[in-house]
Amino acid sequence: MFKWVFKFLSFTLAVWIVSLLTIIREYRAHNRVVFSTKNDLYEQALEKFRRKFEPMNISSEFRAWQILPIQNTGLTDGEIKKIIKNYEYPPGAEGKPVILNDQLRYYIRQDIHKGWRDYGFNSFVSDLIPINRTLADPRGEWCKTQNFSSDLPKATVIICFYNEAWSTLMRTISSVLNRSPSHLVEEVILVDDFSDKDHLKKKLDDYVRDTPKIKLIRATKREGIIRARLLPIEDVKTPVIIYLDSHCECADGWLEPLLQCIKEDPTRVVSPVVDHIHDTTFEYISQTIDELRLGGFDWNLKFEWIGVPRAVIEKRTNIYAPIATPTISGGLFAIHKDFFKKIGYYDKGLEIWGAENLELSFKTWMCGGSLEIVPCSHVGHIFKKKIPYEGTQKIITRNHVRLAKVWLDEYAKFFFERIGNDLGDYGNISSQIELRKKINCKSFKWYLENIYPQLELPDENIANGAIFSIGNPGLCLDAHVPSVNNDDTVKLLPCHFQGGDQFWTYSLQGEIKRDHLCLDYLFNTITLIFCRNAASQVWLYNGTTQVIRHKKTKQCLNIGNFPEGLKLVLSECSHSSSQKWVMEHFNSEKLTPLVQNELTQRHNLTTLTEKNKIL
Repeated sequence: MFKWVFKFLSFTLAVWIVSLLTIIREYRAHNRVVFSTKNDLYEQALEKFRRKFEPMNISSEFRAWQILPIQNTGLTDGEIKKIIKNYEYPPGAEGKPVILNDQLRYYIRQDIHKGWRDYGFNSFVSDLIPINRTLADPRGEWCKTQNFSSDLPKATVIICFYNEAWSTLMRTISSVLNRSPSHLVEEVILVDDFSDKDHLKKKLDDYVRDTPKIKLIRATKREGIIRARLLPIEDVKTPVIIYLDSHCECADGWLEPLLQCIKEDPTRVVSPVVDHIHDTTFEYISQTIDELRLGGFDWNLKFEWIGVPRAVIEKRTNIYAPIATPTISGGLFAIHKDFFKKIGYYDKGLEIWGAENLELSFKTWMCGGSLEIVPCSHVGHIFKKKIPYEGTQKIITRNHVRLAKVWLDEYAKFFFERIGNDLGDYGNISSQIELRKKINCKSFKWYLENIYPQLELPDENIANGAIFSIGNPGLCLDAHVPSVNNDDTVKLLPCHFQGGDQFWTYSLQGEIKRDHLCLDYLFNTITLIFCRNAASQVWLYNGTTQVIRHKKTKQCLNIGNFPEGLKLVLSECSHSSSQKWVMEHFNSEKLTPLVQNELTQRHNLTTLTEKNKIL
């Protein structure tokens, strides 16, 4: 009996000990408690790269490894190996992706979700990657052989942030310090836009105190990215200012080409090629020279990447030379301090976030400068799915109205139409108008004709505005562009006549468009997809009969009544009121002869068919 009790107690004790150890292990990982200062994985990786680079005597490669180690995740080396597919150490080296296994513990999944919620990207993966991971050199061979001036101007790098993840902020700083000639960077100024994350308090203060060339300025209230960027202006002592977002990675040789451009002409505002850092895997995806994109915009005043015009390509003798761009994305650029001051810095009346990149682009071109992308300079950037500012859309619209009133002249009407001509309160712009006159800026007409001639003018269209139903009064065609390529892209929703998702243009070619997207009929579905000069994207609208006929199928746009509600369909053309539509501001005089002929033939055919039915 005694032996049986002893065995039972021993077994129970063993189970209890194992359970306790498991709980402690889970607690350590979940709460990021570190019980060991030694990181074997880090040491192995460091040794690997020492062997690779020391024979070449490139000691600078290890500066950030020594002062900025891998972010502590609280996971053991063995756990890290298990959660990463096709594990290699260090994770993310050479810009390679870090892909997690499908089966992850609950607390890891929770950490991943929290990272997306807090930062707009997979901060959990970012924390697994060394602060100064290596990157493959994205430059073309011509760029690597260039000799730059020995007296390039010094630069101050300004990095603004709000509640940024620690690892991405540190990786941005590290890439600047380790991939820039030290004599060209005077200092890196961090501007904290009133963050409330704990890791951006004392921990950041300690880092700044211990790291040379780093300065920290803290806003005393939320300023927004626009005004935050101007906070350190008076502290800048160098000729050149470089702005970077706080989730970037500078590649080898990124700095010198930018400074060379500004040395040659201080009125040049230059941007590196903006490479893509994948927000989930943190793969560094570089643009090749053949994939080079310029900055543009549409009449919603939204920035967009555009291809290099063929005429420009044919004229270029060196594909790696700096190339003029109508606009820049705004998060990464270099500018001479004196020129920035001349054009009035940013408009301080712009609120929080949005439109500042277009304002800088327009005033640079129109007020005596030039805007260029430099193919020999590469900086990676995480394009977040989340903007860290509340009430953003209302603020952006206000900023865009202010931008249009100051810079777009008579072309501002094209934007105002898209917001239902509801301008709202956009503040006092008298100082901006006065600045434009004082520095003798050119007209927006000049900008469109000389800098962005490929931008299509809305007044060249046959119609623009809402498309609403006659048979179902109060219903309009509506399409939320971010959902493009979903089956339910184009819907019928109550008309609001305020532009936005209900603003359409009817082109000379018979396309019903939303900027570069066209109404199409694919796989028995009416959808919105990229315009491609296809027959399935041609719709013939007759202002007299008020029907919209699809050229390819010869059927008419109709409203179908289904158990789940009203939907857009194509049906055999008839006189049903459900097939009748009104296109706002339709001008039949603008119809091309080809479209006019199509409409006439169809009208005659319909009339003849009806007569035959009567007979």
